[in-house]
This record gives sequence, C-alpha cells and structure tokens, in this order.
Amino acid sequence: MASVAGRYASALFELAKGEGLLGQVESDLTAFQGMLEASADLKRLVKSPVISAHDQAKALGALLDSAGIKGQAGNFLRLIARNRRLFLVADMIAAFRALAARERGEISAEVTTAHALKPDQMRLLKDTLRALLGKDVQIDTRVDSNLLGGMIVKVGSKMIDSSLRTKLNALNVQMKGIG
Repeated sequence: MASVAGRYASALFELAKGEGLLGQVESDLTAFQGMLEASADLKRLVKSPVISAHDQAKALGALLDSAGIKGQAGNFLRLIARNRRLFLVADMIAAFRALAARERGEISAEVTTAHALKPDQMRLLKDTLRALLGKDVQIDTRVDSNLLGGMIVKVGSKMIDSSLRTKLNALNVQMKGIG
C-alpha cells in the first residue's frame, strides 16, 4: 500500500471500517467502477489532464448524484477529483476491494477468459479455487477474445495460463526447435 492509490484506498478503508460502512462503500465503488468501464466519456473525464479539477469535480458530482452514490464513497470520489488524483481511481478501487476482501477472509482472483463465463461455470471455478486455496475466492472476470479459448487465472503473484493462445505459442516454439 505504499503507492498513492494504496494510501488513499487504505485511508478510505480505515474510515469505512471504523464507521461500519465497508459493505456500502465497496458497493458504491464497485458501481462507479462499472460506470467507468462502460463509458468512454467517463474514462476521458477521469484520465484527461487538460480538464480542470473544478470541471472534473462538477461533472463527477452530477454523475454521482444521478447514480445515487453518496456518503463516504461519494465524498471520497469528490475529494480525489479536487486533489487531482481522479486518474488513479481504478487503482484505488482495486486496492480498496483487496483490503475489504482480506478483511472478510477472501482471496481475490483475476480471471481472464476468451468468452464470458456462464453462472454454472463461475460456480465451478469458484468451488475449484476455494478447494485449491482453502479460502473463499472473490473472482474478477475479464474477457479477452485474443485468448481464443481457455483462461488465465491470477491469484496474488501466481498465474495459471491455460489459454489456447499460450498453448499454440508453446507448440510453435517446440516445432521450430525440432526442424
């Protein structure tokens, strides 16, 4: 948590935990993250160094009000806009969610697949990871069609890459060595 994003996330986590609002803050931040991922305009607002802090805060405030994000999460997002740290919001949310998961005794896993997983596939993956790791697992999914098939699972510093793309690349390297 030595990074700027980590320090902001840690401060918000301690404040939310102290007031018993961890679930609400995490839910609001997750909702904002979903809006961020779904909107190219919001991404531009967050990332652009050209937009003034005042204009970012004003636009963000209107968006938060319309989305119903208030309380600590809303105040936090407004604060980072005023402090010109809005460009780090995705990292801050990820760090906050990791802290909240650790507080609940969960482990976070990032799963990248070629196609969106169906609910029964998600349950099977979650059960398999729980059996393997011995803890509840919070799964963040991402779709990358370049994988062709299979999946990449990252848990902490460990990565399991069973994607078709990686297997084909390995086969290609082996075949070049034979000739």
